[in-house]
Amino acid sequence: MTTCTACPRELTHDDTGRTICRTCEDRASQQLAAIAGPDGLYAALDQHLIPTRRPATGTIGRGAAGSSAPCSLDTLDLMSQAGPVLGTLEAWVRDWEGYGRAHLRAGGTLQQRVDAAIGTLRFNLGWACSEHPAAEEFIDEVGAIWRRLTRLTTGERAPRRIPVQCSTPDCGGVLTPTIETAGETCPDCQHEYGRTEVLRLRPGARTAA
Repeated sequence: MTTCTACPRELTHDDTGRTICRTCEDRASQQLAAIAGPDGLYAALDQHLIPTRRPATGTIGRGAAGSSAPCSLDTLDLMSQAGPVLGTLEAWVRDWEGYGRAHLRAGGTLQQRVDAAIGTLRFNLGWACSEHPAAEEFIDEVGAIWRRLTRLTTGERAPRRIPVQCSTPDCGGVLTPTIETAGETCPDCQHEYGRTEVLRLRPGARTAA
């Protein structure tokens, strides 16, 4: 019996013809739904653009008395057109469009584009979980986006980085991905790893603080 390519679950007879189990599909659909809409996680970013406390780094702005307040760089990145939310979602829409399974919205506000991308991706998610050759990467990236948005909007702490050893022969480089990573590049040999690949690397030595 084969296993889901996005998790260790075994595919049952109800999953015939699929590469992704229904549990992973349902979770991704729910995560996408939580991101979209006027009350979704993406819309909530606007409320976190101005930090309640000014950290030493990660903000921009003058911050002096009577001047503009600093803005969160993380929030600006997440809200941007080419950022990890809209940029990633629309990249998948373009990819699925090549299979005749999605349609990219032209124009509109960033929120409208996020909602449109999520709408077409959710509509065709069942197809992707059965036929798309990189469905597990999509599932992983949606989860990473959802976790990052959830952490920022709820104030949860950032996930711990885990040192792992590069698998390139004679390299010895150490990568430090988090569980939310969408992929990493070895700082020594520049070998690129996808999310699934890097999380399967063997533990590496911790770098000195």
